[in-house]
Amino acid sequence: MNVNRPQTVIAFVNAAHFIDHYAMLVFAAAVILMGPAFGIGYSELLPYATPGFVAFGAGSLLTGWLGDRWSRRHMMAIYFIGIGASLIAVGLVQTKLELGIALFAVGAFASVYHPVGTAMLVSYAEQIGREVGINGVWGNLGVALSALVTGATAQYLGWRFAFILPGVVTIAIGLAFMQNVAHEVRKGHATQLATARVEKRDMWRVFVALLIAVLASSTTFNAVTVALPKLFAERLADLTTSPSLLGLITACVYVFGALTQFNVGKLLDRYPLKRIFVALALLPAPLLYAAAVLSNVPLLVASVGLVMGMFGLVTVNDAMVGKYTADEWRARAYAVRYFIGFTAAGVAVGLIAWLHAQGGFELTLKTFSALCVGIIVAALLFPAARSRPVLAPQAAE
Repeated sequence: MNVNRPQTVIAFVNAAHFIDHYAMLVFAAAVILMGPAFGIGYSELLPYATPGFVAFGAGSLLTGWLGDRWSRRHMMAIYFIGIGASLIAVGLVQTKLELGIALFAVGAFASVYHPVGTAMLVSYAEQIGREVGINGVWGNLGVALSALVTGATAQYLGWRFAFILPGVVTIAIGLAFMQNVAHEVRKGHATQLATARVEKRDMWRVFVALLIAVLASSTTFNAVTVALPKLFAERLADLTTSPSLLGLITACVYVFGALTQFNVGKLLDRYPLKRIFVALALLPAPLLYAAAVLSNVPLLVASVGLVMGMFGLVTVNDAMVGKYTADEWRARAYAVRYFIGFTAAGVAVGLIAWLHAQGGFELTLKTFSALCVGIIVAALLFPAARSRPVLAPQAAE
């Protein structure tokens, strides 16, 4: 029998999504001020995050399998406590080796959320598009507030507290989760779906389109979220040089992404997925190319449009998996989706450092603009469904 209230589970899953993106991007914002402590510059220090981002994707295969075969609740408990302890460890490191190990631990525990948490969310959701959209807003707020809070904390309390404080809060939330959410016994689909379907002969187009979209959009998504604080520090110099104000500006840009994810989630329950997919796919490539040569207010405008497109595509990709997979192996399906996406995204961190050293952000952004042409191809390749999704009443899990 399912003893968990859906609203309670979804609330903790949304909090976990916030924490996941917040934790993975603390280093991206703090690294600007961490260089003196280790005696190296931005381009040399940033690659220490690469193992963590690789673990973020690679670990999802194991965590997704454990979520389906063992317990999604237990895996999420491990997630909260593990990622909190790892953040605290980053704040206590003394050497570059210790930094790399601690950041790897953050990525390894963070790999639990997307395959397990997203599957848990979909299992309790009555309307997949709506709940995935709202969940995406929480993740986006994690991205936004990571830049804002980390910038302010690092400036006034030091970069170590920028890791330690969220680590303590995360452990506290994990303890509350363990007290309020019990191990679920799944006896069927929590949400029975008469989902949109395509002809069998077109299913290869679904898989290929999803593969291309995930590779291109996940890599670019990670590149944008990692690079944006440094890009603004370089290109908004005429507006401000304050780390805390730059963090606020970055957060405000991400708010537009949050609003986009919420609205895209609602639209996915009303309109064909392909139509929304194509519209969003047209945004990243030209806006990245424009941002490569812009600065100050024009750069902010282009960044808002770029963030709207990239975060909206994340919601589309998650909805695609949720609508085309059964509950009993949904965590493994999300595991494959995020393994591909986050492993590719992990490479983006090292690629950003190398491209920035070679030609600054102009070369970096133009390179990712070319990659985003693949998203347009994927959207056009994706087949149209035969019918709109229809939701049946929620059944016991």
